Amino acid sequence: MARASELVERGILSHVERRQPSARVGLAVTHVLLLVALVITGLLPLLWLAKAAVSTTQDTVTDPLALFPSGEIAWGNLADAWTTGRVGQFLLNTAEIAAGTVIATLIVSLTSAYVISVLRPAWGRYFFAAILATLFIPGVISLVPLYLTVVSVPPFGVSLLNTYWAIWLPASANAVVVVIVQRFFDGIPREMFDAARIDGAGAFRVFVLIALPLSRPIIGVVALLTAVNSWKDFLWPLIVISDGSRQPISVALAQSAQSTTLSFQLAGMLLAVLVPIVLFVAFQRSFLRGVSATGGIKG
Repeated sequence: MARASELVERGILSHVERRQPSARVGLAVTHVLLLVALVITGLLPLLWLAKAAVSTTQDTVTDPLALFPSGEIAWGNLADAWTTGRVGQFLLNTAEIAAGTVIATLIVSLTSAYVISVLRPAWGRYFFAAILATLFIPGVISLVPLYLTVVSVPPFGVSLLNTYWAIWLPASANAVVVVIVQRFFDGIPREMFDAARIDGAGAFRVFVLIALPLSRPIIGVVALLTAVNSWKDFLWPLIVISDGSRQPISVALAQSAQSTTLSFQLAGMLLAVLVPIVLFVAFQRSFLRGVSATGGIKG
């Protein structure tokens, strides 16, 4: 046991060396430098985008690495992007797509995980194996069959092109999310479900009254990650949404790149990036609490 504890505590510096003033100062300086490097690496692209969004195209092209605009701050870029470029409308389209994707993903993932983890039917293991198998299929390979399915949904033969259902339905079948929620349900004590069944609750009541209230942490995590992932999605919306008035912001900005200036594009990008940043900052505590609780509820 003593040998095992020594192996656990072993590192670059021993426990005795860490107590020395010089070692403590060196570690503190190293931690600060690493923190500063991480902050710069994460924030520098956003700060550059914010600077370029309020600069003229000439300033960005001639001196792209300047810390500040060389002339006056061009606040009009943001106003032009919002009005002339209809960024506000495209942001609403993106929000509608993200909201529908979150709802569809939660419905599919929660019900699938509940069946696999709580109900445990005889065919549940095969269902779960099929879900895991989809993780090994590259997304690019499934684009063509998925597009053909959206063009003519079997067995009805209805086309979902230029509708948000073409984005919501494929995005809802997310194997990674199903596995995460299933692992969370596995951590909930079985006695809680057994007690509800003894009291006469059926499968649906157990799901609504027991599983869903206990799943609030993981629901928050899944909702935030799904919303951010949907917000930045580009390829699939580009394929299935050709109507310019219904496109999300990522596709609309790319489509207008040939007919607008660089400053206009960067201003639109800044407005599009602000929404997921604000969402994360506003819900970061709930997100971190949810991540820490993804292991389930310990009895």
